[in-house]
Amino acid sequence: MVRGTAVFAATVAVAAMLVQSAGASQLLDRNTRDVSLAVDARGEALVTYRVDGRVRHVLAWGAVNAIAPTQDRPQVRFRLDYAGGWGKYRRDYWKTFRNGCRPYDGPALAWFVAACKAPDGSYWALQSWQRDLPDYGVTPTATQAAWELRLSHWRGSLPVLQIGVDWAYRRFDKLFGTFTYLGRPVFGFHSTSSGSPLDSFGRNVYVDTFDSVYGTGWRRDNSFLTHSGRGSFCYGFYPHGSHPAGKGLKYRATVEGPGVTPDVMWQGAAPGAFNRSAHAEARRELEALDDPQCRPN
Repeated sequence: MVRGTAVFAATVAVAAMLVQSAGASQLLDRNTRDVSLAVDARGEALVTYRVDGRVRHVLAWGAVNAIAPTQDRPQVRFRLDYAGGWGKYRRDYWKTFRNGCRPYDGPALAWFVAACKAPDGSYWALQSWQRDLPDYGVTPTATQAAWELRLSHWRGSLPVLQIGVDWAYRRFDKLFGTFTYLGRPVFGFHSTSSGSPLDSFGRNVYVDTFDSVYGTGWRRDNSFLTHSGRGSFCYGFYPHGSHPAGKGLKYRATVEGPGVTPDVMWQGAAPGAFNRSAHAEARRELEALDDPQCRPN
């Protein structure tokens, strides 16, 4: 199994001059430019960026790390003020915001935009990636191709994405693995029939393929939920209806971190030509998942 690196997110309507309570990990905006991050001694972050020709100042506070999946309470979440503090303090509070950020000395993050160490020793980070790309290498619309700006806040360990590479039926490439936080699986309890989470705990694994039948460079192949109760998953690069198998030279997978922890990204080479001994080792790792939805083949 190969360990990955990390990132974060949230979903809110972008409304000016309003304090908002958003879902677990938090998306701030899309297709942003000139992004900066500041954190004060109160434990609040001020994110400044330009979008559609306008400058925005977003104040975020009220959450750190994540809780384990439970149906008794929602996942932790930020409070967000898109007026830069007017809803919480006063108009144009961002102008007097006292930045106490120290240089970032935390772990490497995937999709990195900015990060810093707060006065209390915790970390804040901004990352950006294309979550909504369509499956099977389909050319995205402008909306689907948007780069989402995401904010995280954490102390201690990051989420861990472990992925093994194998073959299915000796012909098709296959990925399998687990997504965990503090040694516990990350998963949700409710989802749509198409695999979209319906609670603040569910997480999709977004898989991209490189230099495949879809074309050169990275293309989205598919996305799927970590399995409920287990945090495990498995995926074969088979033909899907009229779409050919998305076999590439290498693969990567990105998952939104639980709560307000960073999102995680793994990247690895395709397994190449079938190898009996490597397949036997991968089979043992797959069986160790003890997941009835992930049987060796």
